[in-house]
Amino acid sequence: MTTDSVEKIIESGSIKNLALRLKSDRKKIVFTNGCFDIIHAGHVSYLNEAKKFGDVLIVGLNSDKSVKCLKGVERPVMGEKDRAYILANIKPVDYVVIFDEDTPYNLINLINPDVLVKGGDYEGKEIIGKDIVESAGGKTVLINFLEGKSTSGIIKKIKGQ
Repeated sequence: MTTDSVEKIIESGSIKNLALRLKSDRKKIVFTNGCFDIIHAGHVSYLNEAKKFGDVLIVGLNSDKSVKCLKGVERPVMGEKDRAYILANIKPVDYVVIFDEDTPYNLINLINPDVLVKGGDYEGKEIIGKDIVESAGGKTVLINFLEGKSTSGIIKKIKGQ
């Protein structure tokens, strides 16, 4: 693993200080989160779009434990360290922070991003952390996914389902 990409993977205990430093440098922070289990074109497109809303893109990555709770015992396919490394090497991603909880609420509270980005599938649903971001004057943005691109779809294809 290269030094540059490892430096982009931030411990959750250090994320608040990083966010404060970025804000003092007048950087607009964008936050999104997910499992990012098997990276595909849909993920890359989504991250490229998310980055357009600010200067710095921080990605909250569900830990292995968190993914298992959300997706079932067969997931994740790839471990959190590998997923974090891959994300850290995708061009629009500035920082990756792994979180262990079921939701990124506490992480969003620590970062207090200017923009919270979620997938278009959250239309009409509760968006965790929206209250934090919008009460501080930030905004929540929904981005449409690329049609037919999903980790679950890839897994089904591999299994021949």
